[in-house]
Amino acid sequence: MTDPLDRATFHARRWLDSLPDRPVGATATARDLRAALSGPLPETGRDAAAIIDDLATHAEPGLHANAGGRFFGWVMAGSLPSALAADWLVSAWDQNAGMFTVAPAASMIEEIAGEWLKQLFDLPQTSSFAFTTGCQMAHVTALAAARHGVLQKAGWNAENDGLFGAPRIRILTSENRHRSLDSAIRHLGLGQASMTDVAINPMGDMRADDLAGHLAEWEGPKIVCLNAADLNVGTFDDFRTLIPMAQAAGAWVHVDGAFGLFARTSDRLKHLTDGIDFADSWATDGHKWLNVPYDCGFAIVRDSEAHRAALSLSAAYLSPSQDVRDPTDWNLELSRRARSVPVYAALQELGRQGVADLVDRSCAYCAEIVNGIGALPNARALNDPILNQGLVRFEHEGASAEENDAFTDEIIRRVNEKGKAFFSGTTWQGQRVMRVSVVSWRTNEGDVARTIAAVRKALTEDG
Repeated sequence: MTDPLDRATFHARRWLDSLPDRPVGATATARDLRAALSGPLPETGRDAAAIIDDLATHAEPGLHANAGGRFFGWVMAGSLPSALAADWLVSAWDQNAGMFTVAPAASMIEEIAGEWLKQLFDLPQTSSFAFTTGCQMAHVTALAAARHGVLQKAGWNAENDGLFGAPRIRILTSENRHRSLDSAIRHLGLGQASMTDVAINPMGDMRADDLAGHLAEWEGPKIVCLNAADLNVGTFDDFRTLIPMAQAAGAWVHVDGAFGLFARTSDRLKHLTDGIDFADSWATDGHKWLNVPYDCGFAIVRDSEAHRAALSLSAAYLSPSQDVRDPTDWNLELSRRARSVPVYAALQELGRQGVADLVDRSCAYCAEIVNGIGALPNARALNDPILNQGLVRFEHEGASAEENDAFTDEIIRRVNEKGKAFFSGTTWQGQRVMRVSVVSWRTNEGDVARTIAAVRKALTEDG
């Protein structure tokens, strides 16, 4: 095979076929990778097929097998077969999906996939939407619309007049928020100082009494950001209580649903999202629970006029469409990848019932892993997972908190080093813990058993 596309297909298939048995974590160090991949800028060109061979060979030791069934770090999944194949087509087609006139098929696929997502999540069907690089840019997109909306009500046009002299916006957020919200607020020019932490209950959900107090003390424009599943234990805010309270005070309500919004697809879990459809905007990821390739997030906005006013771009040379949707009217990017195509394929492969089954299955496996590890000697489950996120801590009887922090990190290191499973650590309620996050379509009962066995072995090792 001398064609670079054939070589890429060969290496891709070999990688995917190796997932059940290869080490889950990367095996190369930064020094290894730098030595293998670096060198002077080439003066002359090389054979394309040879480049692909070398790239696959040298990069592979530095790759996590997060596309497999035993990767439980962060909230990272692999790609469904149809989504991966569709993503290959996206690269081959090489369409600039910013406008219908430039990429008719890509723009139409985005329009259809966006409508399907609103149906999947049972959100207001008149809402607008945008396909972004991920949930962080979905926050930027939705909060740009929020900024427009609350300032417009205060008599200020941010897009025309900027923010100098604008009424100050107060952002009320959970102490338990994902820090991508902070980044979005900074990049929108609202400033970190505009954010106020609202107190939380023991499991991380926002306290209604504290939110009420903050709403009452700020008379200017307000945005409230709520959680649909926090990153550690999958806790949901009480949308049924908090959203009407915030909106009665004139606030725009935005929901961070990076993975938790998918609970809405499950009959068993949908009650966790009760009232979420009354919010003003929502953000989520496609490359988490929908299992499409990276570079995919969704922003959905109830007030489509605010959304378009905040983000639309027009110029005579762009030949804007008059009777069809132009993605650039709803997105910060003009030149952009056709990231809706894998979503379109994944939604067809799974269907509504398949998405729900994937969500339910992941949550069941998370509970099995957390409770199975928690039953081992010197291990303790810190929550009984209601979603797909769980925490475990490793402790020696009689040891200090600091010693058990170090022991927890050591067990994570041992498990990851052996390559039978992969976990990430974090600090929760002042203590070091191991996070368990299950989102991959590939995870099965065998993976669960192998994972618990790997932790059991790590706990019995000396050192």
